[in-house]
Amino acid sequence: MTPVILTVAFNGSVPTRQQSPHVPLTPEEIASDADGRPTLDPDIFAEIHERISARTDLIVQISTGGRAGLDADLRAEPVRRIRPEMASLTTGSMNFPDQVYANSFDTVTTLAQAMAAAGTKPEMEIFEAGMIDNALALVDAGLATAPLHFDFVLGNRGSQPATARQLVHLSESLPQSATWTVAGLGRWQLPMGIIAMGMGGHVRVGLEDNLYYRRGELATNPQLVARMSRVAAEAERPVATPAEARQLLHLGTQSACG
Repeated sequence: MTPVILTVAFNGSVPTRQQSPHVPLTPEEIASDADGRPTLDPDIFAEIHERISARTDLIVQISTGGRAGLDADLRAEPVRRIRPEMASLTTGSMNFPDQVYANSFDTVTTLAQAMAAAGTKPEMEIFEAGMIDNALALVDAGLATAPLHFDFVLGNRGSQPATARQLVHLSESLPQSATWTVAGLGRWQLPMGIIAMGMGGHVRVGLEDNLYYRRGELATNPQLVARMSRVAAEAERPVATPAEARQLLHLGTQSACG
C-alpha cells in the first residue's frame, strides 16, 4: 500500500488562545508541536521555518493565505525570502463565514511566479471544484510544474461540503499523475480523513482545521496526529517518512528561475 502523507496545520489564522489553550502561537511553540494573531511578517515565517528545520527533517510548507491580509506581494514575500520546499496556493476566490477570501487571477499569478522563482512546489488549495482548472491553467502558462499536488478543503460554510460524493468528484477531476490530500474542517476532519485513507489519498490534521478531539474535549496537535496515525496503521497504510513524502510529492523537481 502507498504510504500516507500526514500534513499538520498547527494553528492557521483563525484559532485563538481564547478558543483553546493548546493553539501554538510563538515560533518556539509551533516548532515544539512539530518535533494571538495571524501574521504575514517574513521574519516570523523565517524563524519558524528555521526552528522546525533545525529539529526535524519534516517538509515545512508555509502559507500564502489571505486571512491575515490580501495584498499579493506581502503574501508572496515569505516565499521569496525563505524559498521553502512547499507553499500553499489557493487558486480562486470564495466565502469564509466572516469575509470574502479574494484571490484574483492577478494575485494567483503573483504567488505562482514567486514559487516558480524560488523552486517552491505549490500545494493547490481547492475550496471549489473550479479551482482545479485554475491550477491546471498555471501549468499551461509555465507557472507550475506537473505533477501537481492538491489539498481539498471540505466542510467550510460558503464552499464545498464534506461528503464522500464531493471527495470522489474532486479526486476524479485530477490528472492521473497528481497527488491529493483532504482537509476536513471541524467535526469532518476524522471522517473525511478515514475516507481519503481508503481512497488512496493523503490526510491533513491539526488545530487550524479542528480544535476538538471529540465533542466537548479540546485537542492538541500531537493527539490529532497520533489518532490519524492509528487509523493509517489499521488501514495498512504506513505513515510516510519525510523522505518517502518527498518522493511521493516529487519534491526537488521544481526548477527555480530566479
